[in-house]
Amino acid sequence: MCSRKACGQSASWQLLWNNPRIHTPERRKTWLACSEHREWLEEYLTTRGLWKQTLPLEGSPAAS
Repeated sequence: MCSRKACGQSASWQLLWNNPRIHTPERRKTWLACSEHREWLEEYLTTRGLWKQTLPLEGSPAAS
């Protein structure tokens, strides 16, 4: 399911992020995103300096 608050859609993307103040550099946390909220979640993480990478979620249409 998408990690955007109040969204119940299936996720197609995984957004990998890391908070350098509390995580080691190689650690990656994951938020899941539907196609509609991918850009919003990426922007949210990017403006806070947390976003690392976005990848298609395995088994979703985006992975094809």
